[in-house]
Amino acid sequence: MSTEREENLKRLADQLNEEWSNHSPEKIISYFLEHFAGRIALASSLGQEDQVLTDMIAKIDPQTPVFTLDTGRLFPESYRLIDRTNRKYGISVKVYFPEASQVEELVHKSGVNCFYDTIELRRECCRVRKIEPLKRAFQGLDIWICGLRRDQSVTRQEVRVVEWDAKFGLIKLNPLLYWSEEELQEYIKTHRIPYNPLHDKGFPSIGCQPCTRAIAPGEDIRAGRWWWENPEHKECGLHR
Repeated sequence: MSTEREENLKRLADQLNEEWSNHSPEKIISYFLEHFAGRIALASSLGQEDQVLTDMIAKIDPQTPVFTLDTGRLFPESYRLIDRTNRKYGISVKVYFPEASQVEELVHKSGVNCFYDTIELRRECCRVRKIEPLKRAFQGLDIWICGLRRDQSVTRQEVRVVEWDAKFGLIKLNPLLYWSEEELQEYIKTHRIPYNPLHDKGFPSIGCQPCTRAIAPGEDIRAGRWWWENPEHKECGLHR
């Protein structure tokens, strides 16, 4: 049962999408940071898109919260990127961790690498390590910013710039939605954005170390995430 607050935010999301879907990412971010200060944050996966958004946000309002999720299974390069990002922008990316008791229960019941066994177990691992910490990070927010782009995946073709996220009861803002890979790389190069060096080693999309591999030339950019599953299943629950 949706609350009055959620119904109001849902209507607002439709209105704002009509007004802002055709503007540049910088203009979109500038408007939303000004009008929703204290109720908006960037949920960073530490991917190139979110590093670009961090750069834009830091230039507009460096007080805007930026947070990430440490699942406990990240690449060492991802941890180093957090430090590099904090130093470059003079910010402190807040890190949220899963509840230790939930991780222990999952591992005890299903195994350390249960995510390889079934889609259901993989999603349960994502729930424990990502979704539950994300819910804590969302407390007090009305809007979350993320770096989705339509050409990232077949699962993201219906995404809008401003949309209602019924799962979390928030407005989701996707300023880079219509950017191409070429536009993304040009911004990174021009503004010297710090990014994960694994991107230069064939990893276009980087998540947990056991669930991420490099891709071969010509493969879809999401092919390296949960590569043992069909493309239509390749979401962790944050964006389904």
